[in-house]
Amino acid sequence: MSTITPDSPDYVASLARGVAVIKAFGRQSRRLTLSEVAASSGLSRAAARRFLLTLCALGYARGDGKHFELTPRLLEIGYAYLASLEFWELIQPALEEIARQLNESSSAAVLDGDEVVYVARSASRQRLIAVALTVGTRLPAHATSMGQVLLASLPPDELERYFKAARPARFTAKTRVSRREIEARLEEVRRQGHALADQELEEGLRSIAVPLRDRAGRTVAAINVSAHAARVPAKTLTQEYLPVLKQGAAAIERLLGTR
Repeated sequence: MSTITPDSPDYVASLARGVAVIKAFGRQSRRLTLSEVAASSGLSRAAARRFLLTLCALGYARGDGKHFELTPRLLEIGYAYLASLEFWELIQPALEEIARQLNESSSAAVLDGDEVVYVARSASRQRLIAVALTVGTRLPAHATSMGQVLLASLPPDELERYFKAARPARFTAKTRVSRREIEARLEEVRRQGHALADQELEEGLRSIAVPLRDRAGRTVAAINVSAHAARVPAKTLTQEYLPVLKQGAAAIERLLGTR
């Protein structure tokens, strides 16, 4: 197919402007005002506002009345392309090595609102949870180890928005649902650098998670290991599984830092 130019009748200018709005966000510009988006994309404030509100309506962006930011849902658009570029080279081998060493399932996830979204996974042969976990699976952040790691890394204003919007559900007797309980858990996670969820999502399921950070030290994702509670004590997760998980996270962070 031949390349078209902006003055071609086949060129969709509105699509190009929408892409320009998305590209206004980046590593150093995660949260932007309407004026900043307009300036970066070369659009008027009115046009930038329409595109941003449309992205918010579709779930690809969110705003608090002053600032806007993109959401992990954009991964839905780029997933097939990233896979075709062997994106798993960045994450999948490390997860597979963790799973091989521990003979347990290992996963990676990002935060989207009050849920975690699975972006990579190496599963063991044993099914640990009633829900079939695959790339794209969503689980409640407050009841999962990866969700607790990701919530603990949020800036105070974003965490406040989470508490205002979230309606944490109780899944087991151990699920923390009150703000006081969740805040206490998140403080513990910040202090120790990992999260251990002991049968908070489903009876019989334990998992432990650590953050994945970019070169600027910001948490961009989390990885975890899950195990049957009847087979693996919580103490084993912290003493034996956690060091392996941390090694895997360090390997992934080195790869992310070079790309």
